[in-house]
Amino acid sequence: MSLEIQINNDIKKAMLAKDKKTLEALRAVKAGLLLIKTGGDIQSEEIPENLEIQLLQKLIKQRRESAEMYSNQNRADLVEDEIFQATIIEKYLPEQMSMEELRTKIEAIISETGATTMKDMGRVMGMASKALGGKADNKSISSIVKELLA
Repeated sequence: MSLEIQINNDIKKAMLAKDKKTLEALRAVKAGLLLIKTGGDIQSEEIPENLEIQLLQKLIKQRRESAEMYSNQNRADLVEDEIFQATIIEKYLPEQMSMEELRTKIEAIISETGATTMKDMGRVMGMASKALGGKADNKSISSIVKELLA
C-alpha cells in the first residue's frame, strides 16, 4: 500500500476517533505529499519511495528542531506536541538500524570505496545515503563516517 493511501486511511481513523494531535501530524505528511505531486518533480501519479522517505525524514527533523527551540524557550507544552508529532510520523519510516548495524554497513562502504581521509567523506556519504536511505538519518551516518575516517 502506498504511503499516500495509508496516510489517507489513518486520517479517516483519526477523524473518527477525534484525535486532533494525530490528525495534525498526518495532515502535515499529506500536505508534503501533495507538494511533491504538484511540484513537477515526478512524472507519474505514484510518488517514488525514496521521495516519500526523504519527506518523512524532513518532517521529523523539523519537528525535533522545533521541539529543541521550544525547550530553550521553556515552552514545555509546545515541546510535547512537536515530539508527539515526530513519533507519529516516524511510524511510517522503515525500521531504523541500530548503531552497531549502521557502523558495520558504513565500514563496508568505506572499504568498498577505498576511503582513507576526510577528503573522501563526500563519496562515502553519497553511497551510504543511497544504501541506507530511510533506515538511518543522515546525522547518524555522518557522525559515524567522520569518526571512522578521522
